[in-house]
Amino acid sequence: MNTPRSGRRKFLQEVSKASGVLMISPLALHFKEAVLPRQEMPVIPAGKIKFAVININHPHIYGMTEAIKRGGGELVAMYAKEADLSAAFLKAYPEARLVKSEAEIVEDPSVQLVLSSGIPDERAPLGIRVMQHGKDYLTDKPGIITLKQLAEVKKVQQETKRIYSIMYSERLENKGTEKASQLVKAGAIGQVIQTINLAPHRINNGIGKTGLAVRPDWFWDKKRYGGILTDIGSHQFDQYLHFTNSTEATVVSSQTGNLHHPDKPLFEDFGDVMLRGNGGLGYIRVDWFTPDGLDSWGDGRLIIMGTDGYIEVRKNTDIRSGHKGGNHLYLVNNKEMLYMDCNNEILPFGPRLVDDVLNRTETAMSQSHCFLATELALRAQKKATTITRPILPGRGSGNE
Repeated sequence: MNTPRSGRRKFLQEVSKASGVLMISPLALHFKEAVLPRQEMPVIPAGKIKFAVININHPHIYGMTEAIKRGGGELVAMYAKEADLSAAFLKAYPEARLVKSEAEIVEDPSVQLVLSSGIPDERAPLGIRVMQHGKDYLTDKPGIITLKQLAEVKKVQQETKRIYSIMYSERLENKGTEKASQLVKAGAIGQVIQTINLAPHRINNGIGKTGLAVRPDWFWDKKRYGGILTDIGSHQFDQYLHFTNSTEATVVSSQTGNLHHPDKPLFEDFGDVMLRGNGGLGYIRVDWFTPDGLDSWGDGRLIIMGTDGYIEVRKNTDIRSGHKGGNHLYLVNNKEMLYMDCNNEILPFGPRLVDDVLNRTETAMSQSHCFLATELALRAQKKATTITRPILPGRGSGNE
């Protein structure tokens, strides 16, 4: 009997033959599933520190707020110029007091930490004002968009000794990547040689709280967001430094381009970078080409190659295996091939940052790491070769 299932199997087999692609059943991959112990996030009562929010032009502010609340932070106030953005935020966090100006927050002695996801070119100047008022600062990425801004931020940070932290959420808020950190630290793949980050993003993204179904005008202007390597690439420089344990690094080569958005001349939709540091090598590719058919805003992948094995994290989706959702980790070493569902991992960044605010420590992220990841992104952006989409025969090249 020709059931729908058998018909589909035959169709796929025929497609595979025609394309020369061998289709392998997920079961044939022989990955053994490692069942991780279920972890419960410790409940930390609010009130360890008081924090506030200034400017919310990107929905990443919701994840940032949740991270600090997990650490025991008490949200006490918020300010944004846009009434619609303020209303949406207050609906999610009614405990926040809506204030009429930035000054009401930065001049409030009870506020210890300020969060922001403002327009990217406004984030560093705000952070400087926050630090000069004796408060610590957590900004969405990119937290700094020019080398001049970086120099000014570093100067004020040194003078004030306040924390200037950037939420590199593709590591700090991804449970699969957190598990990879634990495995690398434990020596599961030996000495790390190279990291490979593939970070495609979707432009028109309505998925979840972090979605932006319609992008604002500043999104398309490189002077406002800093360029593709500065912006979404900043996540990847952070991961490269973290996993290779590099404290020094150089940009070997970089390139950026606008390959598919001619109506947006100030936009970049593709970029890639090669890195070399004192802890290992790195390759980064970022783009805005996630197709609408994908069940996520981007099929982000992290590959960590070591002397004794490698790890791949499928951050947001796993199109090959059929595993649902994200936070999937594959480990191959000299002993075995393992698959891990990492959705029960605990994310430590928020609690650690709250403790750092209280204890003047650097357990969440060192200041030098934060600034170096940003500096690499900025230098890669500045030295990038501009690439253009090739004109193919029959497409206006004059070679018809």
